[in-house]
Amino acid sequence: MLNDLDPILHSQLRLSIISLLVSLEEAEFVYLKEKTKATAGNLSLQLDKLREAGYIEIIKTFKKNYPLTKCKITPKGIKAFEKYVNDIKGYLHL
Repeated sequence: MLNDLDPILHSQLRLSIISLLVSLEEAEFVYLKEKTKATAGNLSLQLDKLREAGYIEIIKTFKKNYPLTKCKITPKGIKAFEKYVNDIKGYLHL
C-alpha cells in the first residue's frame, strides 16, 4: 500500500527549501532565494506555510541595521522530510 504524500512538502518550492535546510540546519532568506530561484514574495509565502506546519522556525534579527531573516528546520520538519523521502521510495519500488 502506498502512503499519501505530505501535501506541505509536495510543493516543489517547499520541498527545495526543506531539502536545503536538512543539510544546512539554518539558512538566510537571501541564500534560499538565490538557491531556489524563487521571487521574494513567493518564497515568503512558502516559508510561512512551512512555519505554520511547524517544519521550520523563522528568526528575524538585524545585521548592521539591515533586517536579517534566517530559517531553521525543526525536529518535526526533519521527521516530515525523512517520511516524505521514504514514501517517495515506496512509489519508486512498485
